[in-house]
Amino acid sequence: MTGPDETIEVEVAYARPERQLILAVEVPRGTSAAEAVRLSGIEEKFPEIDLGSQRLGIFGKLCKADRELNPGDRVEIYRPLLADPRAARRELAAAGKSMGKGGRDEPAER
Repeated sequence: MTGPDETIEVEVAYARPERQLILAVEVPRGTSAAEAVRLSGIEEKFPEIDLGSQRLGIFGKLCKADRELNPGDRVEIYRPLLADPRAARRELAAAGKSMGKGGRDEPAER
């Protein structure tokens, strides 16, 4: 049986193209994904983070901000997309290219 004051360790991650940060945080059991972000202090290091508009995920899968965390979870803060991926693929196809692996522009296979 666990007590109400037990804590768990989770990670909070955010990345910009030039910099990424993953913080290990000890939080009370029952903490939500959004609460873990706030408790981590990552918003002070990246002031552009806006939990009201940015989506969260755990290990690459979207989750709601109020999702209760499990020990070892990594909360990821996703930046808004700069371009619609479907529109980008259409533009590349029109230019005779494809996205290829890792999102690199590559000549389309014929």
